[in-house]
Amino acid sequence: MDNQEQGQCPRCAVLERMLIELAARVAQLEAELAKAKKNSSNSSKPPSSDIVKPPKPAPKEGKRKQGAQPGHPRHERQAFSPEEIDRTCDYTLDSCPDCGGHVESGNQPPQVVQQVEIISRPIEVTEHRGPAYFCPNCRKTHYAQIPQPVVSAGLVGPELTALVAYLKGACHCSFSTIRKFLRDVVCISISRGQLAKVIAKVSQSLGTAYEQLLDLLPSQPHLNVDETGHKNSGKLMWTWCFRAHLFTLFKIAPSRGSGVLEEVLGKEFDGVLGCDYFSAYRKYMSECGVLVQFCLAHLIRDLKFLAKHPNAENQVYGDRVLEATRKLFGVIHQRDVMTPEDFATALEQAGKALCETAVSNVPMTTEAKNLAKRFEKHGASYIRFVTTPGIEPTNNLAEQAIRFVVIDRRVTQGSRSTIGQRWLERIWTVIASCSQQGRSVYDFLRDTIGAYFNAEPAPRLVPDTS
Repeated sequence: MDNQEQGQCPRCAVLERMLIELAARVAQLEAELAKAKKNSSNSSKPPSSDIVKPPKPAPKEGKRKQGAQPGHPRHERQAFSPEEIDRTCDYTLDSCPDCGGHVESGNQPPQVVQQVEIISRPIEVTEHRGPAYFCPNCRKTHYAQIPQPVVSAGLVGPELTALVAYLKGACHCSFSTIRKFLRDVVCISISRGQLAKVIAKVSQSLGTAYEQLLDLLPSQPHLNVDETGHKNSGKLMWTWCFRAHLFTLFKIAPSRGSGVLEEVLGKEFDGVLGCDYFSAYRKYMSECGVLVQFCLAHLIRDLKFLAKHPNAENQVYGDRVLEATRKLFGVIHQRDVMTPEDFATALEQAGKALCETAVSNVPMTTEAKNLAKRFEKHGASYIRFVTTPGIEPTNNLAEQAIRFVVIDRRVTQGSRSTIGQRWLERIWTVIASCSQQGRSVYDFLRDTIGAYFNAEPAPRLVPDTS
């Protein structure tokens, strides 16, 4: 009996085995290629990690022109009030500019141009003197005491100290840039060492306000948290961002683990934590029983990765779950045109539909099974905002707040010491919190520095609700 009568010929069997092996190898390479193509649009990777930027989409037909649009209300700067004007210049007209005839005062209001200008030397130098007095009885020389706030401030007064801190913290200026600005614009030469001492004083003055916010964090009903890595003298460090309703706090730590969350928020944190799906948050969630709202924006990126995956089964599954997510956001965008009752009902139904879609008809691929397993275990944490008022479905609030830190780190190259880390934590916290509350960063720095030099209680970064 020949090979054909016995079954498949040996050559065909070898070729079939090779085909199976090659198909498995192709699937493996396609999966690796898909991972290599991950970028900020289909994963949690930051935009800075994109080696090649994707091409810009073609302009849409009928795209509106740049600039003001028809019917858009005009915005003009509000004029200075009479109390804000330092001096006025009145001009007269002796004769008619057309015919040279006599002119009389008209009834129309005058033309006004308000102009702001800096003075040529915008500083005031004050010499504080403590005369010497000799006591014949004690045979000693005594000096009149100079006020302690003046001694504490030293060369640089409170207003100029606040300006230096603002330039350093809010404007990302280096000490060299600040030196040039003070020399060329403010007309005062200050060394780099003196500027470093000024910043150290400001950092100390902000310590109380920072610690007050740190104590308030565990009692917040909901927080958005994010973190970003950076180098400190060559050592990897992590800046954590905690964004509450009224303030934002930054903390630099050597770890990206859940221990930082336990240190800052404690094991008894009773609020809701908005975050991405990073393992540290999941560990903190499971070990401490914390309620979490996982970011739907990060989920959408993961779904886009599946929708563009080389495996057709992943594509179908990713598109299906992505469509359920779009419907959920579609309900969110209709909040203003729906009654509160109808909105709550529609939102709850869309949330349940998303979870059911993610765990049903799951293909037997590693990527799809991982996502389905995520929903089986933490599906409720993706739609917690549905039943918890005040919770955002995404972690955009923390990501927006931490963007300033990323920019500042790239411009200034961060810090190189523990003292520098404390300064960055505090000034970033002040800048973000004041912006959140619509307050002037410079005014807060000036008030805090003034209180520090006068040994008075420091102003708070949030209103005292006790």
